[in-house]
Amino acid sequence: MSDPYVLILYYSRTQGTQNLALHMARGVDQVTGIEPRIRTVPPVSAVTERTAPSVPDDGAVFCTKEDLIHCSGLALGSATRFGNMAAPLKYFLDTTADLWAGHHLVGKPASVFCSTGSMHGGQESTLLTMMVPLLHHGMLIQGLPYSLPGLNRTQSGGTPYGVSHVQGKEDGAALTDDEAQLAQGAGKQLAELAIRLHGAK
Repeated sequence: MSDPYVLILYYSRTQGTQNLALHMARGVDQVTGIEPRIRTVPPVSAVTERTAPSVPDDGAVFCTKEDLIHCSGLALGSATRFGNMAAPLKYFLDTTADLWAGHHLVGKPASVFCSTGSMHGGQESTLLTMMVPLLHHGMLIQGLPYSLPGLNRTQSGGTPYGVSHVQGKEDGAALTDDEAQLAQGAGKQLAELAIRLHGAK
């Protein structure tokens, strides 16, 4: 049996969501006995014959169903598209009906995160709708508590529904201090919950 890990699965085009994923991984790294596993999904192609390589030339490795089946916890992240998750991530989740039928994710903790181009670009609706397929899988959704000080301070990303980042026009993908701290806090608390649940099995 492999060591427990938190699967940090995301789709990012301009690195904002990717940077959140990396900081969440740093939070997971703060917890003994569990490690982060960062994965992404291929873009959706209009060319039906196209198949993406299993290992991209650069960036995170593409996620497999085995990564999902064996994870102890899941952090799911996406760039926001019109107040919802991006199509490539939704497409990947739509292929997991066999995992749903096999109850592979039931009882595992999960959190969600996203990035938008503007302050009111649909962060909360994106986070809430990202929870829906995870609830169908029987996962336990973990929000972002106000016990994390950055949630009261932030003037950019950060919601009780999950970690977020406001891309804006100036600093682009660079996270604010509060966004980075919230992402690390979210990764740490998800890892801690995964360890507790993993040990109870």
